[in-house]
Amino acid sequence: MVSDVPDAPKLYEGKAKILYPTDDPDILLTVFKDDATAFNAQKRGTIVDKGKINCKVSSHLFQRLEAAGIATHFIDSPAERQMRVKALTIVPLEVVVRNIAAGSLCRQTTLVVGTILMPSLVEFYYKDDALGDPLLTEDRIRAMQVAPDEQIQQLRALALHINQVLTAFFRDCGITLVDFKLEFGLDRQGHLLLADEISPDTCRLWDQAESDPQKRVMDKDRFRNDLGGVESAYQRVMDRVLAQGV
Repeated sequence: MVSDVPDAPKLYEGKAKILYPTDDPDILLTVFKDDATAFNAQKRGTIVDKGKINCKVSSHLFQRLEAAGIATHFIDSPAERQMRVKALTIVPLEVVVRNIAAGSLCRQTTLVVGTILMPSLVEFYYKDDALGDPLLTEDRIRAMQVAPDEQIQQLRALALHINQVLTAFFRDCGITLVDFKLEFGLDRQGHLLLADEISPDTCRLWDQAESDPQKRVMDKDRFRNDLGGVESAYQRVMDRVLAQGV
């Protein structure tokens, strides 16, 4: 049995995961944590078994995406909370895809929660906690020299392709994929790969069998908004995802 916490120095520790080096410089070991944060880490807590659930869900979805021709950093999952991944240089942008209006989009615009977005929105946020991960226009990205124009268009196209695959997959799970966050990185050869995780922490997921705006929530909004039942919601997502074959 592989231990969840390796006997090695940490390479990096974030809010939800810890990265460890391996004997191969091109491979890293990710350990998923039970720690939960919201509102740029202003709210903190613990979700029991969140690390195990998010690791299993992410592993399954990465394999689904690989089967659909989308390159990811996923290699394998040697233990419940562990994922071996390809070492990447992370692009400092969070790419958010929105299918239905919710969350900050409704707080910052006149859009009402539940408004279907046609076409889906693709947004770019700068990965910087000190700045509050601000929303960037493509002109700002260009002025800041965060990423070249060609890469921005590649990120947009990849995000929309991933959205097509995941929307259909979650529909088969009886879940509506409202919106989600993606991160990408470059490998040693300069190839752009999907990175980070795809889980109830990074997706807004609504149960299609529920019409109540609170009962339908199956993601971290239950933690953010003190709705209760966080662990059971995460567990239901995992059960439905794993019930679908890769």
